[in-house]
Amino acid sequence: MLDKSKLTPLKKGAASGEDTALNFSSQEIAKFDALAENWWDPNGKYKTALEFNRARVEYFIAQICDFYKLDINAEKPLKGLRILDVGCGGGLVCEPLAQAGAEVTGLDVSEMSIEVAKRHALMSKLKINYIHEHTQNFIESNESPFDVVINAEVIEHVPNQKELVSHCSKLCKAGGCVIMATLNRTIKSFVVGIVGAEYIMRYLPRGTHTWHFFVTPFELNSMGSVSRLKLIAEIGMSYSLFTKRWRLSKSVAVNYVQIYEKLGSIRD
Repeated sequence: MLDKSKLTPLKKGAASGEDTALNFSSQEIAKFDALAENWWDPNGKYKTALEFNRARVEYFIAQICDFYKLDINAEKPLKGLRILDVGCGGGLVCEPLAQAGAEVTGLDVSEMSIEVAKRHALMSKLKINYIHEHTQNFIESNESPFDVVINAEVIEHVPNQKELVSHCSKLCKAGGCVIMATLNRTIKSFVVGIVGAEYIMRYLPRGTHTWHFFVTPFELNSMGSVSRLKLIAEIGMSYSLFTKRWRLSKSVAVNYVQIYEKLGSIRD
């Protein structure tokens, strides 16, 4: 277990408790603190979540390569790209991107998750810039926008969802790529994503998700449009009980991913 006395403190000026001005929920952070040390165990109780991440990141990389016209079959297809993972957790998305050659920064408000991510990156011999900070504070200190900004399974955990989308847009360069992944708010997502995943199959701890905070694709696209993000691709994801594998799907009834292009502005 981690020695909590050695955890990286949050930067000066950022709150450590509930602070809607900085757009985070201490209750949601506590959920991920409890999960952090178990995320990377391939034989642990969350191995289905690891399989989900594998399928999702493969799609991310393919879409980034398509967006920037890169050779996905190259040894390091993402070499030269600066990528930010907002709400990076334990680094599950960051590490494959770094392995693909990208210069990766992971941002999260959970200090436990950041420490787990740092430790695992060290074990994996990967150079990843992990920062324990809120997006609002990071926007103020960040000097250069990113080529790609990713926000995966985070928006359903924050009190101000529009603001999070706006922050992701601001951190992306004009003409860059923003990737958003979350859960749709449907009856099927309640049955599959909460009842099934948390209470029956136990893929995730009970209480991980709150159905009312799920976001429909239309709502997410609307938030993106306000923040100068143009939707260019959308895909769903589904899980097979027979193969125990996640795959891309035409249905966005439960999990889905949206790919955006950041439009320019007068200031850009």
